[in-house]
Formats: sequence, C-alpha cells, structure tokens
Amino acid sequence: MRNLVRANATETWLILVTLVLCLFLSLATEQFFSLVNFTDLLNTSAVNLIFAMGLVVVLIAGGIDISFAVAASVVQYVTALALMSLGGGNWALGFIVAGLCGIALGAVNAALIHHFRIISIVVTIATFNAFFGLLMFFTRGVSIYNLPDWWSDRIILWEHETAGGAWAELTLPVLVMSICVFLTWLLIGHSSTGRQLYAYGDNPEAARRVGINEAAMQYIAFGWLGLMLGIAGLMQVNYAQEVVPNALFGRELDVLAAVVLGGARLGGGRGTVLGCVLGVLLIAITENGLNLLGVSPYAFKMVVGAIILVAITLSNISLETLVRRRV
Repeated sequence: MRNLVRANATETWLILVTLVLCLFLSLATEQFFSLVNFTDLLNTSAVNLIFAMGLVVVLIAGGIDISFAVAASVVQYVTALALMSLGGGNWALGFIVAGLCGIALGAVNAALIHHFRIISIVVTIATFNAFFGLLMFFTRGVSIYNLPDWWSDRIILWEHETAGGAWAELTLPVLVMSICVFLTWLLIGHSSTGRQLYAYGDNPEAARRVGINEAAMQYIAFGWLGLMLGIAGLMQVNYAQEVVPNALFGRELDVLAAVVLGGARLGGGRGTVLGCVLGVLLIAITENGLNLLGVSPYAFKMVVGAIILVAITLSNISLETLVRRRV
C-alpha cells in the first residue's frame, strides 16, 4: 500500500510539473502549443516509450539494463538482412523476426545474470560494449538504405491540415507504442506474473521462500525488454527509413532517466506504466521546449544527467544494496 501511495504521488507531481512546463513554453514560444507540435512529440517519443515499457519491467524485477538501445540496433541489422534473404517479407514477418531476435538478446543478459550470479549493471555494461563492438565490426559502420517498401513507407494513421497549411499527423509507431503500453499494463498490473515480478523485485529472499522461481523472473523481465527493444528497433527504421548502426546509441540514458523519474525504483519492487509514460513525455517536452527556445542541445544532456542524479538519490538505493541482492 505504501508503494502504491508513493507511485500515485509521483505521478501527480509529474502531471503538475508537465502542466506548468507546458504553460511556460506556450507563453514563451508560439510553436509549442500547436497541433503540429503535439503530434510531432508523439511521433518522436514513440520509440522511447516502447523502450520504457520494457525497461520498467526489468527495474520492477530488481534489475537494470543499459544495453537495450545497442541491442535494438543489432536487431535492426539482423532483421534487415534476414528479410532481404527471404525476399522482402512483410509486417507480420518483420515483427516475428525482430521480436525473436530481441528476446534472444534479452535472454543472453538473463542467463549471464542468473547462472553466473553477476549483478545486472555489470552484465549489461559488458553486453553493451560487446553488442556495439560486434555490430560495428561486421557492418563496418555502413548503413542500409535499400529496404522493403512495406518497412520504409511512412504509414499515416491520421492527418489534419492546419489553418497555416502545415500538416499534423500520427504515424504507425504511435499505434504500435499504444499497443505496447497496453500489453505492459496488462503484464505488470493485471497478471499473476506481474505480482510475482513486484514481489521478487521488492524482496528476492522472501520471494524465493514462497516459491517464486528466480530464473523465471529474470528471463521474463529481460525477455520482455528484449521483445520491446525488437519492436522499437523495427519502428525506428520505419520512422527514419534507414538502418543506421549508431542511430540509437545514447538512447539508454534518456529512457533510464525517464523511467526512474516516473517512479520506478533502482533496486526493484516499484514502477508503473503511467509513471513511465509521464516520465518519457516530460523529458520529451523538455527537449522540445529547449529546441524551440534555441537552447544548445548539450544543455539537454545536462538536464538528463541532473534528472538521473536526483532520481537515484531519491530512490534511496545504493550500489552496495544492489550488490548485496546478488550475494
């Protein structure tokens, strides 16, 4: 009950802060409070929101992963090469290949963490470098532009021409993101597996004593993140219309900051889908506002760094505690 109250308080504060920020930006810039800017925010935030839906499950289970963005880049290349070898494929095959590749990479992290008893942050630092190094070695940093039409074509779900002649539109990644948000909400909020993930993340030893399978929790959490990163990689290619090896490099810190800001605790046992959505949107609105105000993009990185520092401090969890969990 105490965790629920804290989560609701976090979400309330995020809503208030977001509203105040939106009010300020609406007064400070002419472009912010417009339908075109709103739809652009949703389109550009869709991939990060899909990432966040996977990362929050890992954090709830008491883990942490900083390799997911690089793993998504690996999935993009593997999926592109696999589909081209199969004659181009289609959306159904694309989701299957990307999802399975992502789950496989997530299972690698889960296996290393569980079977070798290594803390998750150490494992994912290692796999972050391994995945990125292998990707750059085999691809030589070369991008793929010759993609199947179904994958590269921009799919517009809704569009509206404003009085000024600009077009506001929502694209396919927004729909896919909404489905991922709903499925994650079902997993962690309305299933016995979700309750076990919370219990295991909050107190692993007590969870073991009541019969919760530790290996299952690790594989489910990192497997779900793997599925989400596979889908996110697929959507990033549809949005950018190309496969670039380092296009997602650096996203991990932005998403981690957003998820922790949304109330997920480093150390496990706490986190909500709504909090993640609010955290991602707050950071996206902050970046968008800084751009509209003409502030250097480096300032945004400083903001993200400050958010991570404050969020970790407020989460009341130390590295020593994280290490002790694996002993």
